[in-house]
Amino acid sequence: MRLDGARVLLTGASSGIGAATARALAGAGATVGIVARRRDRLEEVLADCRAVSPDSRLWVADLSELDGAEPLAREVEQAFGAVDVLVNNAGAPKRRHVTALTAAEVEQVMRLNYFSPVRLALALLPAMVERRSGTIVNVASLGGRIGIGTESAYCASKFALAGWSEAAAIDLAGTGVDVRLITPGAFESEIWDQPENDPPFFEVPKAPASECAQAIVAAIEGDRFETYAPDMQQFVVGKTSDVDGFLATMAGLNAGSTTG
Repeated sequence: MRLDGARVLLTGASSGIGAATARALAGAGATVGIVARRRDRLEEVLADCRAVSPDSRLWVADLSELDGAEPLAREVEQAFGAVDVLVNNAGAPKRRHVTALTAAEVEQVMRLNYFSPVRLALALLPAMVERRSGTIVNVASLGGRIGIGTESAYCASKFALAGWSEAAAIDLAGTGVDVRLITPGAFESEIWDQPENDPPFFEVPKAPASECAQAIVAAIEGDRFETYAPDMQQFVVGKTSDVDGFLATMAGLNAGSTTG
């Protein structure tokens, strides 16, 4: 997929990685349809996009309201004529010790982080398959490849998105439709200071969101299924080769954070 001239639907575009990605996509020549809940923040991002991509547009939507996913996809398709690339970036954290976690919180996170991107993908997929051209990009997390203390609900949603992406890529082989999985580490984002979340159980340096945005652009135009940003693939490989050792190490870090 070449982004110059492509029509892209991008969710979670009002801040952080999403806002940086919107600007990067527009800078690469794409017409960008940006989606999020906050109109004022979207309008700021849209102004930057339109400086280089004048046909870009915004849609205000709460993507946790699942019944709105398919109508949104149809509206963007009608406005742009087609959607060549879907970037599922919208997501929310949930840092809560598993003993304090409620079923409602788990379901809320799954709606936004997993069910919503899948619904959007399924809505756009038939037209992509018919055209034999399209790319679905799912922005997961390092927490979709490893378990992280106090983030069981969040990790579950991102593991689900990663698994769906892998299986969908297999099903779509030879159709002309590509699936890309982005596995970000720690980037500057509002995800770190959301209300109703425990503090992260350990602090790590955070890279600029623009670096992740450039990795997403490169992934769309590249030919690899999964992109780690930054490249922490060997960390995940190490975890899978010694899961018990990984769990012991992470449990020790978690215990240290909760005891002071």
